[in-house]
Amino acid sequence: MKTEDDPLDPHPPKQQSQTLEAIRFLERAVLAAPLEALVLRYGNFYGPGASEQMLDVVRKRKLPIVGAGGGIWSWIHIDDAAAATVAALEQGAPGIYNIVDDEPAPVSEWLPYLADAVGAKPPRRVPVWLGRLAAGEVAVSWMTRIRGSSNAKAKRELGWQPKWSSWRDGFRQALTDDGTAAPSRSPERPAA
Repeated sequence: MKTEDDPLDPHPPKQQSQTLEAIRFLERAVLAAPLEALVLRYGNFYGPGASEQMLDVVRKRKLPIVGAGGGIWSWIHIDDAAAATVAALEQGAPGIYNIVDDEPAPVSEWLPYLADAVGAKPPRRVPVWLGRLAAGEVAVSWMTRIRGSSNAKAKRELGWQPKWSSWRDGFRQALTDDGTAAPSRSPERPAA
């Protein structure tokens, strides 16, 4: 897992290089400001108002696992992101903080789990060449090689603890309109 001291992707796909350079520039500018400044690097948001589009794509099986699905994603429930932001503003020392849950996970693990949690069929699998052709190099990078992030500094220095420490619990319990878990598609085991 990468920490705040690790660089952003030093070798991004060409189509993503300007975006990452803009992020680097903004982070440097914020941290060089005469005021005490903070940079919060959020994981992938989910929860009310943050994940409906993605859930629609997952339910329609339009988000496949590309290649082995080895890209490691870090997640954060929108409520946990808000709580971390408040903690950072109230007691954060200047610097960079990763605002993510406790469990970065590969696409091959979280995507089938998410599909099951929302009652969808398992995601399709496509080879890297087809993923590149259909969605481009940046999407392939996200699905196959990105690295997850550690939240240890935010927890230690901000006194923050995510309510949804794992996307597993968050996906099961926080992604339906009423906050209850969506029905699982997995068959129940008979009682012994």
